[in-house]
Amino acid sequence: MSDLKATITEQMKDAMRAKDKARLGTIRLILAELKRIEVDERIELDDARVLTVLDKMVKQRRDSITQYEAAERPELAEKEQQELEVIKTFLPQPLSDAEITQIIDDAIAESGASSMQDMGKVMAIVKPQVQGRADMGKISGLVKQKL
Repeated sequence: MSDLKATITEQMKDAMRAKDKARLGTIRLILAELKRIEVDERIELDDARVLTVLDKMVKQRRDSITQYEAAERPELAEKEQQELEVIKTFLPQPLSDAEITQIIDDAIAESGASSMQDMGKVMAIVKPQVQGRADMGKISGLVKQKL
């Protein structure tokens, strides 16, 4: 079992002991998604893949919050926001703007990218370094600016 998955499981037990229903529900959602992927693909997830799943769940929550706020459903947006905060606790420390810029600059130099056609090469280098630590949409926009 990956270290991150073990941590999530331990947090579930802590939430049960504390009778924190909201946190427990979100952690169970995370573990259910991880288990679904393991069963579907017949693999054991490593930390990198768990981070990818958590990143996807964060993105889904942000999209839902935007849609609920547009539909004037603040109670549903609040529930999604609470889930988002719980999921974020399992992600590594977010990168600062300076760190993100440095990673992108290094990737451009390493790949020898000179135009938008080289964006895939740059993103392939950048993505593993920032996975779970920065919004990939923001990263993509910054790479486009630099190229």
